[in-house]
Amino acid sequence: MIVVLMGVCGCGKTTVGELLAPMLGAPFFDGDGFHPPANVEKMRSGVPLTDADRRPWLERLNAEMKGWNRGHAHEIGAVLACSALRKSYREMLGKGLADQAVFVLLHGPKALLEERMQARRGHYMPPGLLESQLATLELPGADEDALTVGIDAPPAALARQIAGVLSMRLKRKT
Repeated sequence: MIVVLMGVCGCGKTTVGELLAPMLGAPFFDGDGFHPPANVEKMRSGVPLTDADRRPWLERLNAEMKGWNRGHAHEIGAVLACSALRKSYREMLGKGLADQAVFVLLHGPKALLEERMQARRGHYMPPGLLESQLATLELPGADEDALTVGIDAPPAALARQIAGVLSMRLKRKT
């Protein structure tokens, strides 16, 4: 199983993922590290990515996820931080993984996200792109295997909460 921590910029995907992965005994990967340089430069310049920009990135992540999942049918193969804002992006990420990709939406109020974006240092994503990410975000529907977690608790508490839910899911699968 691959756990995909998703959401807009500033929601805590990387911070929570880095705490969650050791709890699950799995490696952590940040989807931002898989972007081609042109995508990073575009975002750094304050220009939102298009679907055409995202496609090769999502396809690469899907291939990586399949590799991370090999041999981990009844355990967590990896934790991935990836925005996965639209249902079509989540479908691309989960393609060929059957029910082995679990999406966890880290979701919170715009004011908190803005505050976090303003406080970040050294990240290429400027606060101005939050608005376009919020406009792009499609909340997971009832037809998607997704968990929604509010981001108002400390990251360690969020990681423990997610680990508990995932542990219960794995027990049901075995």
